[in-house]
Amino acid sequence: MTKPHLTPDPHFLSATAARAAMDSGRLDSETLLKACLTRISLRQPAVQAWEAVERQDSVQRAMALDKIARQSPLHGIPVGVKDLIETAALTTSYGSPIYRGHKPGKDAACVKALVANGAIVLGKTVTTEFAYFTPGPTTNPHGLDHTPGGSSSGSAAAVADGQVSIAIGTQTAGSVIRPAAFCGIVGYKGTSGWAPMDGIKPLSPTLDTLGFFARAVADLDLIRRAFGNKPIAGLAEAPSGPPPRIAFCRTAWWDRADEDTKRLFERVVVKLSKEGARIGQYDMPPEFEGLNDAQLAIMTKEAARGFVEERKFHAEKLSPQFRELLEKGDAIGIREETAAKALATKCRNLLSHAFRDFDLLLTPAAPGAAPKGLERTGDPVFNRAWTLLGNPCIALPAGKNADGLPLAVQLVGPSGEDAEMIRHAAWVEAALRD
Repeated sequence: MTKPHLTPDPHFLSATAARAAMDSGRLDSETLLKACLTRISLRQPAVQAWEAVERQDSVQRAMALDKIARQSPLHGIPVGVKDLIETAALTTSYGSPIYRGHKPGKDAACVKALVANGAIVLGKTVTTEFAYFTPGPTTNPHGLDHTPGGSSSGSAAAVADGQVSIAIGTQTAGSVIRPAAFCGIVGYKGTSGWAPMDGIKPLSPTLDTLGFFARAVADLDLIRRAFGNKPIAGLAEAPSGPPPRIAFCRTAWWDRADEDTKRLFERVVVKLSKEGARIGQYDMPPEFEGLNDAQLAIMTKEAARGFVEERKFHAEKLSPQFRELLEKGDAIGIREETAAKALATKCRNLLSHAFRDFDLLLTPAAPGAAPKGLERTGDPVFNRAWTLLGNPCIALPAGKNADGLPLAVQLVGPSGEDAEMIRHAAWVEAALRD
C-alpha cells in the first residue's frame, strides 16, 4: 500500500497539525516517527538533546498504531521524556552519574497516561543534574554556543529542533518556562498538582510541577486530554470569543530584564491592544518582593531532606553546585521554612484579587535571550515566584533579538483555571503571529 505523503518535513508539524493530517489520511504514525528519527540522527551530534533513543520499539509501536482506529488524543504522536522521569524500557539517570544505567522497571504515572492515550515514547531527553543547575551537553538549536536553558534542556531543544513533536519537562524554579523561552517554543507549567508526579525524582515536592513543550498552544489541549481533562473548543482554528483582559506585570525584578526584553514588551502591549485586548497593569504588592527568596528557601531545604542517601554514599559524584545547594538547605531552620510557606499563602490570596479584573498576567519569561555559553542555564528570576504561588504559566515566542535568538513572554493565569488560560493563550498566540 502506498504511504500517505504530506510534506518533506512532517517532523516540524505541531502535534495538532500532525494529528489532523493523520485523521485525514495524509500522514501516518510510522512516517512521522521515522522522520523524527532521521532528524535526530542528523542533529544529535550538534544539539545533543537525547540521553537515549528507542528506535526499534518506537517504530514497531508506530506501525501497530497505524493498524487501529485513531481514538486517543495523542495517537501516533512521538514524545520525548525528560530523564528525571522514570521509564520501564529505558534507563533513567536523573542527570547524575550516580544513577548511570539505572532501570527503575516501571513507567512514571505521566508516561503511563501519555502511552495509554496513543503517544509513542521516542526516548529520554537530557536533564541537568537532579533538575538543578549543573548542565548536560545540550545546546540551543538557534545558536549552538548558547544555553538551551534548564533543567528541561533536552526536552526544549528536541522540540525546537524538529526532533520530536512534544516533550515532557518539570519545573521547580523555571525549568519549563525558561528553556521554552530560550528555544522559541511553547512551554506549559500547569497549576501546582495538576498532574501526578509519581515516578519523577523529586527535588522539592512542594514546588515540583509537571510541564510540557510543544510547537503550538493547541497542542497543550491534546496533552491535557491525555490526563482526563475535557477538550477545549476551537483551539485548532482561529480562536473565537472576546479578547482576553490582560494585565502587564513588570514584577519586582523588572530591572533584571535586558533592553531587548523591555522593548519587546512595549511592542507586544501595543500589538495586543490593537487586536482588541483590554490591557491594564498589575503592580505586585510589596509582599511579593520576598517570594523569590522564599522559593529558594523551600527548594533548598526540601532538597537537603530528600538527598540524604546520595550524600551519604555518593557524595563524590555530586557536582560542587549540587553539594552547595544541599549545604544551604542544611542551614535553613524550620522557622525560615515555615515563614516562606506562610508568605506564599498570603501572596496567593493577594494575587487572587487581580484575577477578578483580568484573565491573564503578561510578564517576562526570562531576563532576555539565551545567554552565550553552556556552563550555566540562565536565570529563573522571572519564574520562581509563579512556581511558588502554583499558578499555571505559558511561555510564548514573541520575537527575536538582533542576533536572531528567540525572545518570549510569559502568561500567568488563575490557579486551577488552566483550560481557560490555554484558550486565552491561543488568542494571544494568534494576535502575535498576525
